[in-house]
Amino acid sequence: MNHSILTISLDFELLWGVFDKVGGGFDKDYFLRTRQLIPEVLELFQKYGAEATWATVGMLFAENEEEWRSFQPSQKPTYLDRNLSAYHWVKQHGFEPACLFAPEIIKEILDCPGQELGSHTFAHYYTLSKGQTPLQFREDLLAAQRIAHAKFGLELKSLVFPRNHINPLYLESCVEAGFRQVRVNPSSWYWQETQHENLMKKVFRTLDCYINIGNSASYEAGAIVSWGRGLKLMPASRILKPIQRGNGIANSWKIHRVKSEMTHAAKNQEVYHLWWHPHNFAVDQVRALRELETILEHHRFLNEKYGMKSMSMQTFGDFLNK
Repeated sequence: MNHSILTISLDFELLWGVFDKVGGGFDKDYFLRTRQLIPEVLELFQKYGAEATWATVGMLFAENEEEWRSFQPSQKPTYLDRNLSAYHWVKQHGFEPACLFAPEIIKEILDCPGQELGSHTFAHYYTLSKGQTPLQFREDLLAAQRIAHAKFGLELKSLVFPRNHINPLYLESCVEAGFRQVRVNPSSWYWQETQHENLMKKVFRTLDCYINIGNSASYEAGAIVSWGRGLKLMPASRILKPIQRGNGIANSWKIHRVKSEMTHAAKNQEVYHLWWHPHNFAVDQVRALRELETILEHHRFLNEKYGMKSMSMQTFGDFLNK
């Protein structure tokens, strides 16, 4: 590879991404702010020519409860902890459509140049949680493909595992469901086995967003493994952490770290894969969008000086297959 690459992926979930953490006590306004800011993110991507992969929970494609039910898989996850199931959550708490359905936003994403629609599974599926099975996961992915095809004529190619719960035994199901690339975790120890969380891992993951304590965030394209029948395993580099209110120093360090890592990747012809959740920006929309523009401006500088390219996961996967 004779140039560096910036890859951006976003875990687009709305309430489906946190239902098991918040129960019925969610903040509707938080998700309404998320909906409002996504067009502004798209405007910035278009302004700076940035590609991105929007790994979208399949349930967001639905218009309403009736459509949501019509695309459900026949095999649903049988988690030992029923609170992990989106289906169980709905039975308990009902529907708040603005927090659970977003086909019009998905249409805006598709209409924006350079944006890829990927998958975050149909029901925010946890592949490392006890009780569920490979068959249930495969059926979940097929449901995600069905609703994407029915609504927008799409075959989804890129997958991001919810909560970064990456089960190697389930990669074959990804291939069978038509996926060609998946995002995997950084190589540092505190990003491994994310289903087994402890305070030490959380502390190190947080510190690493501000100061250099782990492995290099960027990597050579050769570090991307082709698994089985050509499935590309694309490591993430850095999560863009939410704004810390009242802590300008930490926010400045975070952006400085991202820009420094991007510069290192550009100089060394490496890959830098940045990701976040769109709802992270709802903590402080104005500052978050300003941070994103700072990052995209820096990429434009790196593109002009070192030839750093912006590629979605699909564009990058196609490039690797040449």
